[in-house]
Amino acid sequence: MSFSAYARQVRDPALPYRRRVSALRSCVQLYRPIGFHATLSYLEELAGPFEREEAALLRALDALGASRIRRRVEVRRYAAARRAAKRRGQRSPRPGDANPHQLHGYWYGSPGPAALHAVRFWRRDRLPAPLASPDPIASQVDSCVTACLTAGGALTPDQRHLLADAIESLRERIQPDLWSEDQTAYFQARDLLTVARFVDVAADAA
Repeated sequence: MSFSAYARQVRDPALPYRRRVSALRSCVQLYRPIGFHATLSYLEELAGPFEREEAALLRALDALGASRIRRRVEVRRYAAARRAAKRRGQRSPRPGDANPHQLHGYWYGSPGPAALHAVRFWRRDRLPAPLASPDPIASQVDSCVTACLTAGGALTPDQRHLLADAIESLRERIQPDLWSEDQTAYFQARDLLTVARFVDVAADAA
């Protein structure tokens, strides 16, 4: 089913409440700008306890839908800009062009607060094992996460450089053969890269 079809179920008072909550979770499966679990957590922060309060459930759907609409508008804007650039002979995007298809961990309409929420969520629920490893890149990410949470997202120039270095190192590490050689290392690098990208979004928005 589509996002719109699930959204109609969320709004349908004739359905059992548990099914309406399940429909919201299905909406999040289809649009999860900061990951499935972190998105649900952020929606609860924004809207309240949607699993038991109808007003909170509807607020959560509205917040998710508004972000999704903003992203769709930006995708259409980017597509139009690329068509115009191609007509001018620019076949490839320039490095500085903002490409919504390549944005990771970006909540349209509220990028900074959502990214900070995701960093807190990952630090609490997902990162203890990777950050506890002796990997120097994990130590870099841990340092950036701590600085991000302490300063409400803002990073110093040196911290931004450290974060960029960690992101590039993790991108290089996640190669196709890593999955077949060491799945534990693959998932650890993937998780570290995910939270590093959230820190990057939070820092850009600060």
